[in-house]
Formats: sequence, structure tokens, C-alpha cells
Amino acid sequence: MKLRKMLCYSDAPYIASLMRLIETQSKPTIISWCVNYAERRYLPIWEQYAPDDYRPHIALETARKCLRKEVKCQAARDIAWDSHIAARAANAPASVEAAAGAIANAVLTCHVATHSIRVAFYGAAAVAYDRAGIKEPQDIYDAIAAEECASFEAALRAAAIENEPKPVPCKWSDMNNIRRMRG
Repeated sequence: MKLRKMLCYSDAPYIASLMRLIETQSKPTIISWCVNYAERRYLPIWEQYAPDDYRPHIALETARKCLRKEVKCQAARDIAWDSHIAARAANAPASVEAAAGAIANAVLTCHVATHSIRVAFYGAAAVAYDRAGIKEPQDIYDAIAAEECASFEAALRAAAIENEPKPVPCKWSDMNNIRRMRG
């Protein structure tokens, strides 16, 4: 099996459901949801590998500062990929590299809200590789990915504002890029 950077399929029903829900929410809600979820779910995977490397913490806090309008979203964008690049450079396990990607994309929602779907793709990989390693059959990873996406969507449903007056416009045009990156 070829190890994939991201799990899930862009045409999976659970991804379509998540995308439709994202489209109903404001950018601040999406940022808050992604940052909080990444901190709770993916940061612990990073910390298993690099407990003394605080770059993901700094990135998440920068996103919160952006949300509070204490810094420009450019600051969050600039710092977002730092931990992801560090994980690649350190030849970290697949789960850690995917967790770093999920965290980076959570932070990047400050810049473009549609990065939120990439949190699901990278996050599913982080959880699957953390839980099952890297040598299981594809159906094991697919099941874990579906379960993780359901958890991610449940977290958004809990944070969602009903009848949000200012939903973020979502253009899912980068889904073609996700299809290419998946393999």
C-alpha cells in the first residue's frame, strides 16, 4: 500500500455533508471550530513526537489572535506551515506529519475558510496512522477516516450558529488539488 498524505475521498458522502454544513457558517465560527478541534485532537499526536516543540501551539494561538483581531491574518498564514515543514524535515512518523498538516490547515482557515475541509483530510490521516500504524489494509484506514470526519462534523454541529446571518462563501475549486494530493 502506498502511504497517503491525506485520507478520505472528496466525493465521500460524509465529506459532502461536512462541506454543506461549513457553507452555512460564518468565517469566525469556522476558524474557532477548526482551531479548537485541531488543538484537542491533533496537537496531542504532535506532542507525542515533539513535546518540546511549541510551533503548533504558537500557530494555533496566532489564529486565535487573528480571530480576536489582535494580528492580521497574514501573520497566521505565515506561521501556519512552520510545524508542517518541521515534521517533514525531521522525517517524523506519518501520523505526526498528518497532524501537523491538519493543524496548519486549521490555522489557514484565518486566510481562506475552505482550508477547513483539508483539516478533515489531514486529520483523518493523523488519527488513522496514529491508531493503526502504516501497514493495515486500506479498508481499515477508510473506516477510521469516516469515523474521524463524523467526529469533526459533530464538533461543527455543536459550534454551529443556526440560521447564521453571514455564512462564508465557499468555493470548493481546490477539491481537484486535493484529489491529486491524496495519492
